[in-house]
Amino acid sequence: MEVMRVLRMNKGDDENSYAKNSKVQSKMISLGKRINEEAIMQMLCTNIPDIMGIADLGCSSGPNSLSLISEIIDMIYAKCRDLGRPTPELKVFLNDLPCNDFNSIFGSLPAFYDELRKEKGSEFGPCFVSATPGSFYGRLFPSRSLHCVHSSSSLHWLSQVPPGLESSARRRTTTMNKGKIYISKSSSHGVLEAYSLQFQTDFSSFLKSRSKEIAAGGCMLLSLMGRRSPDPTTDDSCYHWELLAQALMSMVSEHVNPTSCLS
Repeated sequence: MEVMRVLRMNKGDDENSYAKNSKVQSKMISLGKRINEEAIMQMLCTNIPDIMGIADLGCSSGPNSLSLISEIIDMIYAKCRDLGRPTPELKVFLNDLPCNDFNSIFGSLPAFYDELRKEKGSEFGPCFVSATPGSFYGRLFPSRSLHCVHSSSSLHWLSQVPPGLESSARRRTTTMNKGKIYISKSSSHGVLEAYSLQFQTDFSSFLKSRSKEIAAGGCMLLSLMGRRSPDPTTDDSCYHWELLAQALMSMVSEHVNPTSCLS
């Protein structure tokens, strides 16, 4: 089954939900605020369209989804106020895979709109928030319809398992990275190459799609988790994946999940 049809963060707002377990992602958004502001201010210095398209790609759900949009709107409002001109109409698109918990975001929109009216007043232009389900590794929006594109903690997700790493009972093939869900110290060089090539392919597709959707003079703000070492198998890079792999192996041993699913 295609990854985009099944992959999602945990829904809701209980203790196991993404909404309650996304502090690292929130920190990344916070660390990028100054750079984001510089890029947006530079864009607004050259042109402020009457209608501005803003997209957050890989928005997920929970408090991070609208807090980032609020920050971008604050920046636009402040710049327009300094220039003594009205703010443009804002079209905000929240994108994630179709299984994302968009309902929880919609449930928080009334409070979001109320806060905008309270803080910005009547001179603030209309703001329309909508969801755009789909993979950001393909086209999502009409040509030249976006002026600001943001994506944080999302582009490390690949569009698919790299070719050659997935077992197939039908074809009687076995995986190159059996029993692992990441690049580990025991993984062959071929595994590293497969992941690297898949990322290059996906990222190129991402950039090509956005190049058609972003209007002239628009900006794109991307943030990804990095690592201190060029070695992708260090504990800093792999510790959390190893914990997840151990949990999956435990499920296999309890016959909750067939071994073939892990491989």
